Amino acid sequence: MLAVFLIGLMGAVHCFGMCGSIVGALTYQLPPQRARWPFHLAYNVGRIASYAVAGAVVGSIGQAGMLLRDQAPIQHLLFGLSSIMLILLGLHLAGLWGVVRHVEHIGSALWRCIQPFTTRLLPVTSIPRALSLGALWGWLPCGLVYSVLIVALSSASATRGALLMLAFGLGTLPSLLALGFFWGQCRAWVQSPRVRLFAGIGVILFGAYGLFNVASTLSTHGWYGSCHVPVSF
Repeated sequence: MLAVFLIGLMGAVHCFGMCGSIVGALTYQLPPQRARWPFHLAYNVGRIASYAVAGAVVGSIGQAGMLLRDQAPIQHLLFGLSSIMLILLGLHLAGLWGVVRHVEHIGSALWRCIQPFTTRLLPVTSIPRALSLGALWGWLPCGLVYSVLIVALSSASATRGALLMLAFGLGTLPSLLALGFFWGQCRAWVQSPRVRLFAGIGVILFGAYGLFNVASTLSTHGWYGSCHVPVSF
């Protein structure tokens, strides 16, 4: 749980890039006479709730029998895939390789179905509308989200899948709240090559650590050995 929280925290630059324009537009559309923080909090509560729902759904798929806990080879493959996704995302954040953008297109069909509903909630004039918009926004295609969803899938548990995505969502919360409150200042900071490089290296290290754990388990126990990777995540 701690590791996926840290992944969300370290992925702040990616969150800024993916959601920055959305948060900026929402910030400028808020009623000028109202305090901003309840709206931004509602956006993010809705967004994190949608992550938890997605985690429960993929965890249920694993629990249904396709990915049982004792299927160690499948777990090894899924955690290896998740780690590779993190490495690719880190390379993208660091500005070294943008292949992860192609991975994010996987969810574009679903997003095209959801996006029209977001326009019906604009402008945001109430907290319930902000909460609903955030819940839809949480389905925006995102490589960082996909990498953690793979971990949730391999958990083979709806409850654990939801908790993993909840922890990840809470990790992204500080950066997106800061973005909402300090949009102008954050925009310049995020565009700094040094900041992007640092964030990218951090995410790459998480991915490399996951691959190391998979390789260590395979070398010690083989394909059917106990999978220790969930402990690291």
